[in-house]
Amino acid sequence: MTNSDKIRLGSEIREVRKARGLTLNNLSSKLSCSTAYLSRIERGTAQVSEILIVEISKALNIEKNWFFPDKLGVGPLEIAHVVRSQNRRPLSDMYTRSEAELGFRDELLSSTLSGQCYLIMSHFPPGVGEPPTPQEGFVYEGEQHAIVISGEVELKLGDETIVLRKGDSLSYPTMIAHRFRNRTAKEATVVWAMSPVRISW
Repeated sequence: MTNSDKIRLGSEIREVRKARGLTLNNLSSKLSCSTAYLSRIERGTAQVSEILIVEISKALNIEKNWFFPDKLGVGPLEIAHVVRSQNRRPLSDMYTRSEAELGFRDELLSSTLSGQCYLIMSHFPPGVGEPPTPQEGFVYEGEQHAIVISGEVELKLGDETIVLRKGDSLSYPTMIAHRFRNRTAKEATVVWAMSPVRISW
């Protein structure tokens, strides 16, 4: 495994661990390695054996192959950095809230979670009625940039309610309370660039 592979894998293990609400101590207690060694793995400075990957995947309740997605291509840069549509990885299974609670499901478009930002695609199924929880909206440090690819979504940004349609784009600091919902009879799709990396919902 190359150094860049170790950094990518370690970052993704860290993000999934955080999404599961586990500390380093919580996770290492389920593994055959120390907390210090797990910390080194997450920083990309330690090797991860096949046995340990299986243990980590089981402890995080995720398929081992999620950390090793199929990567098609001819050259090493294409293989490392390009994600074909059929090889996108699901993110919603890692969230603590269900799709019904959130009002959307997400796919990872970026080739890795080890960078300073990441790209995802959100699918908002048709629906009306009460907005997803929390109704007051999400608030955390960072920023989001998005474009509506199809359909129509309603954005509650602070005290304002904004309807976004195909082709509309937006950018805002995520310290402003925000939430989305689809009130139409058709699915809506939104592509996001988010920073920092955060897969906890």
